[in-house]
Amino acid sequence: MPLVNQDEPAPAFELKDQVGKSRALKDFRGRVLVLYFYPKDDSSACTTQACQFRDHHPDFSKIKAALVAVGPGSADSHNRFAQRHALDFPLLVDEADSQGRPAVAHRYGAWASKSMYGRTFMGVTRTTYLIDADGIVQRRWDRVRLRGHVAEVLAATRDLLGVGAGSHHHARGATAKVRKGAADSQPPFAPVRGPTGPRPRTKRAVRGRATTTRGPERKGSSATSRGRNPGRRGRSP
Repeated sequence: MPLVNQDEPAPAFELKDQVGKSRALKDFRGRVLVLYFYPKDDSSACTTQACQFRDHHPDFSKIKAALVAVGPGSADSHNRFAQRHALDFPLLVDEADSQGRPAVAHRYGAWASKSMYGRTFMGVTRTTYLIDADGIVQRRWDRVRLRGHVAEVLAATRDLLGVGAGSHHHARGATAKVRKGAADSQPPFAPVRGPTGPRPRTKRAVRGRATTTRGPERKGSSATSRGRNPGRRGRSP
């Protein structure tokens, strides 16, 4: 199906989230909803995107905007993904229809042809919708590039609500806290705080070089640390 255009009604849906709670589009009537589709739990790009939304979730909650992600896979996979990265917003399980397509992604036009390494196939494309309080699409981002995307969505949400960024600024240290009044956009659990993003790779070789001694310079410093007096060198005992 084609993508949903601006000023068109958002297609209705009802899916379960990572903890089994049912979520429907109608539940968010009266609030602005940021709805984003992602291809796969725990892939590098999807993890980066989810952590970026997580870090800005308090900013969305402060202006009463709901945040919901939709992806293929199982509830168990979504739940592990949420717990591993402390994602405090719903991840909806988009089950396949009779033709094997994720039903809601297909309805929103986020199931499309993709290419990788010269191979073409059908899959979920990274797509974000900004839906107003009446269920009408106000903005859409297709085949999303991650750099600056979440900040752009937040700015568009503030513009839609007529809210200035300055009056709703948050300290970075507050990003892990669950805000009151945002129950509709958060699952009914307190996620375990995990890493703040994809786990960095360590370079053991670098660490090994940092601990090697450097000949006479190190030798002199160790002699001093053991209390030897450099001025006594050369004396016979």
